[in-house]
Amino acid sequence: MLRQFLFGGGVSAIILVRLAQTASAKKRAHPAMFLAAVMIPTVLLLMVTHVLEVAVWSWAYSIVDAAPGGARLMYFAFVNYATLGYGDIVPVERWQLLGPMTAMNGVLLFGWSTAVMFEVLRRTMQEHPAMPTL
Repeated sequence: MLRQFLFGGGVSAIILVRLAQTASAKKRAHPAMFLAAVMIPTVLLLMVTHVLEVAVWSWAYSIVDAAPGGARLMYFAFVNYATLGYGDIVPVERWQLLGPMTAMNGVLLFGWSTAVMFEVLRRTMQEHPAMPTL
C-alpha cells in the first residue's frame, strides 16, 4: 500500500512541478494553467489530510480490535470513511457503531474539503483579473 501512495504521490509531484514552472512565469498568458497550479496542490493537500484521518481511524480500530482478526485495517477504515458500505469486512459486534461514526466524520470532512476548494478557487479568480469570474 505504501508503494501505491508513493507512486501516486510521485506522479502528482511531477505534474505539480511542471505546472508551478508554467505558472511562475511573469506573463500569465494561460490563466487556466495558473488556476490549475493553485488548485492541484490544494486538492492534493486535502487528499493527504484525508488519508491521514483514515490512518487515525485505522489506528483507533486496532486499539479496540474493532475488525475481525486478519482484516486490513487501513482498507476497513477507508471503506467506512468513504461510506462505501460493507462487503467483505464487517466490524465485530461490540464496536459496530464505530463504522457509522467514521462515515459521519468522513462525510463532514469531505464537505469541508469541498468548501475549502471552492474558497481557494473563488479567491484565486478574484485576485487575478485575467480569470473568468464565477
